[in-house]
Amino acid sequence: MSVDRPRPLVAGNWKMNGLKSSAKVLDEIHAGYTPGLKAKVDLAVCPPATLVGPLALQAVGSRVAIGGQDCHAKESGAFTGNVSAEMLADAGATYVIVGHSERRQYHGEKDVDVCAKAVAAHRAGLTAIVCIGETREEREAGRALSVVKKQLRGSTPVDSNSQNLVVAYEPVWAIGTGLTPTSADVAEVHALIRDELKRLVGKADSARVRILYGGSVKPSNATELMAVENVNGALVGGASLVAADFLAIAGAYLE
Repeated sequence: MSVDRPRPLVAGNWKMNGLKSSAKVLDEIHAGYTPGLKAKVDLAVCPPATLVGPLALQAVGSRVAIGGQDCHAKESGAFTGNVSAEMLADAGATYVIVGHSERRQYHGEKDVDVCAKAVAAHRAGLTAIVCIGETREEREAGRALSVVKKQLRGSTPVDSNSQNLVVAYEPVWAIGTGLTPTSADVAEVHALIRDELKRLVGKADSARVRILYGGSVKPSNATELMAVENVNGALVGGASLVAADFLAIAGAYLE
């Protein structure tokens, strides 16, 4: 893969879904991750914390990475109910999502909190998938680009590089709604992110950071979205719970 076009990543965010029986979904993903697909795209699955360890063991040898959906900024301590980045790494995770809009909305997380969690991810040797994106009100007010720029600057640790950072643009109004921005809108935001990354991680390294699109990604729109310039994969929500749909999204890279 050239420096100017990073190897794509399609990551599934299972959110608060999945029991032990969900192992069969990962089996189906393994079976469908053909040599041809492996040559084109990386896959990752981010299950709930209860499944990170079991699925990481199950994924050994498959080249499907396992990630967490959130982590605490501290390595350990009196933080009942939280999971540290070190715990995720110890369980076999290699990625962790930080700053998802649902964390920002329902748990009041600010950019500074997201940045602290990304720092923790790097400390533990994990790749942080840093999520950013505007609300519908912000887009309609013409503030989408300024909001995304502010979130990216505030959420990206100073030690970030192309090996430990993935950026996911998820317009909040598109998540789980079936709505998606136009290809031109996605291209505009991703170009802004790529340009801003030059300031944050350096010009040379910025070209290698993977920028994912997320927000109602499904098999029917994956080919169009994955073809947009500066889109280096997808962060997939509901569709990642169905192996056939998840693989079909990744299959956009075979076309």
